[in-house]
Amino acid sequence: MPGHRPVLLHETLALLRAAAGGVFWDGTFGGGGHTRGILEASPAGTVYAVDRDPAAAARAAALESEFPGRLHFTHANHADTKAFAGQPFDGALIDAGVSSFQLDDATRGFSFRADAPSDMRMDPGCGIPAAEFLETAPEASLVEAVRDFGGEPRWRAVVRALLAARGTGALARTESLAALVARAVHRPGPPPRIHPCTLVFQGIRIAVNNELGSLRAVLPAVFAALKPGGVLAVISFHSLEDRIAKHYFNEIAGRPVGRDDNRPQDSRTAVASLLTRHPVQPSEAERTGNPRSRSARLRAVCKLPAPAAPPAIHARIRT
Repeated sequence: MPGHRPVLLHETLALLRAAAGGVFWDGTFGGGGHTRGILEASPAGTVYAVDRDPAAAARAAALESEFPGRLHFTHANHADTKAFAGQPFDGALIDAGVSSFQLDDATRGFSFRADAPSDMRMDPGCGIPAAEFLETAPEASLVEAVRDFGGEPRWRAVVRALLAARGTGALARTESLAALVARAVHRPGPPPRIHPCTLVFQGIRIAVNNELGSLRAVLPAVFAALKPGGVLAVISFHSLEDRIAKHYFNEIAGRPVGRDDNRPQDSRTAVASLLTRHPVQPSEAERTGNPRSRSARLRAVCKLPAPAAPPAIHARIRT
């Protein structure tokens, strides 16, 4: 169903302790659903929000007028540390991935269900559009986008088709790109559970926007901006995003980062505590009412107070 609905809203507000008030940071404003929830839950709360999509500015302006002096919006990539405005935060949220507004605007080129230029940039003023990426990227980058980011089982066929289509104009628009991908992944038998272009378009979008790189960059930066006792929450929609958040949260909580992390416990340093040992997932009711929420995963950590400095040794004590 088209339209913006904030995912895992009540669960997120509870983890952020939004009702207690404070200063919060929303690193992916989107439609402003989570920001609105924070402002409504805390009459004294303030939100600093950013979004790399310039179209979000108009939605933020409407919310700023509704909550005067309590919302401060900046058009920026959340990985840009200048977006933190020098504020120490009581809570921070990153809602990773593409927004409903971007998916539902056919002119942006995110969807394979409508014809448009193959763009897919979250900020049309930065980087290169998907069409240029597909025409010029090294083969290894196409493999990474289709196989690693998209998880497409028939990635070899898709990459061969993309390379063969260079210079023909087929990569310039979503309709011809989708037709090319559909032919490459086609298998005889019953129709697949998801649209044959879903995984490939997802992988291309992630590559074009460097979404995983931005997430890796923003996590330590925003954690450093938290007050002691502050909460960092991440909502992800892709297994790779969730893995990045999981590994980072385990690292700062002094836990093994992965199965191969055999470091002794005394070599780990805990600067945070896990608020979610396992990711929080949408309820059946939310998945039914908002099918786009079905892959959402929510994780959160709380920043520990800095350890107290050891007392100074009195000058008169002999050693």
